[in-house]
Amino acid sequence: MTKTLLRGRLLSFRRAPLSLTDTESYLYEEDGGLLIEDGLIAAIGPYADIKAEAPESIAEIDHRPHLIMPGFIDMHLHFPQMQVIASYAANLLEWLNTYTFPEECRFVETAHAQRIAGHFYDELIRHGTTTAVAYCSVHKTSADAFFAEAVKRNMRMVGGKVMMDRNAPQGLLDTPEMGYDETRQVIADWHGKGRNHVAITPRFAITSTPAQMEAAGALAREFPDLHIQTHLSENHDEIKYTCELYPEAADYTDIYAHYGLLGDRTLFGHCIHLSEREADAMSEAGSIAVHCPTSNLFLGSGLFPMKALVRREKPVRIGVATDIGGGSSYSMLRTMDEAYKIQQLLGERLNPLDSYYHMTLGNAEALSLEDRIGTLEPGTDADLVVLDAAATPAMALKMEVVKTLPEELFLLQTMGDDRAIAESYVAGVAAKANLSNKQRETAR
Repeated sequence: MTKTLLRGRLLSFRRAPLSLTDTESYLYEEDGGLLIEDGLIAAIGPYADIKAEAPESIAEIDHRPHLIMPGFIDMHLHFPQMQVIASYAANLLEWLNTYTFPEECRFVETAHAQRIAGHFYDELIRHGTTTAVAYCSVHKTSADAFFAEAVKRNMRMVGGKVMMDRNAPQGLLDTPEMGYDETRQVIADWHGKGRNHVAITPRFAITSTPAQMEAAGALAREFPDLHIQTHLSENHDEIKYTCELYPEAADYTDIYAHYGLLGDRTLFGHCIHLSEREADAMSEAGSIAVHCPTSNLFLGSGLFPMKALVRREKPVRIGVATDIGGGSSYSMLRTMDEAYKIQQLLGERLNPLDSYYHMTLGNAEALSLEDRIGTLEPGTDADLVVLDAAATPAMALKMEVVKTLPEELFLLQTMGDDRAIAESYVAGVAAKANLSNKQRETAR
């Protein structure tokens, strides 16, 4: 039985904050103790209390003055797009056809998929992300590499083999039957192995025929507890083309509803340009709109009305994500910095408590995994991030005048990146330190 005691300032959300002064929405310990036992959080509280109950010989790590939080959760990104990031294009469809689809064709090769999987998980850990929801490529080899690496690192991950049988290069096409059969095999091979969760993943309606959408719907009926992930209403040209392909549908969202893919475990990337009818339908189904701010800005797709969707009479559930490689940073801190700016442009306010709630408990709730991740509650997974608000000279200078916790959180969000991640813990094990050691060994 392995036990570790972490000391530091502890922050964990209990619910969505109602305002910047809503101190009841979170737990904060100025000098906190976090007892980890066999990869789980065993106890949390004032350091003196936790220390008094711990064995005398326990291993202790002092992270003061840093802030210890649940590890960040990234709700939408593309594992095969690491070498697509920072590719110049005018808009979504040009970017997909020019860069993304050719790159994803390479993931038919097992060695390439495995190599990129290693780099992918390195970047997550470096940036404090301990759970992510990822699209693999159409090839089962990519899903195998993705999930095998998650097992190797003992990370709780969600992912799926993309289903797409039209409007893409031949090397990226499956068929309705192949998409169904291979997804079923990925589920059999990987769902529940280690800490893995498999998601049913039709890329989006443009790249799936009605027959393949039927197959995706069949999988959703067979495996009702699995997540479903796809894209919705990211770009005006995309919306127009999609509705031309499915002329019988009332709108883009109605296509997914028709095939049984609109439910409370469905994660819709983007959702920038929803009509009132679509927002109502998503709200009634309990589906999640996943905000990808750096991607939306990079591709010029539009400004996501996050606050407006939340305060509707029929509110829409929200997640936040990097959307690598349309997104321009692996950092959830950078992601929420851009989310803040988008709300500013829309005349709204996104306060720092909102941001950190969404990166942790909010995203866990959107995944229906709040009993496992996104919190420091006893019994949950010890997936953690340790934040250093003085990680750079400029941040340290600003910290000299920071007086409150929200001010510190906003500083981290505005100026922080991977350098502000002092450590990432995966199931109670210091993963960023191990990553640094591995890199030093490689350099020798």
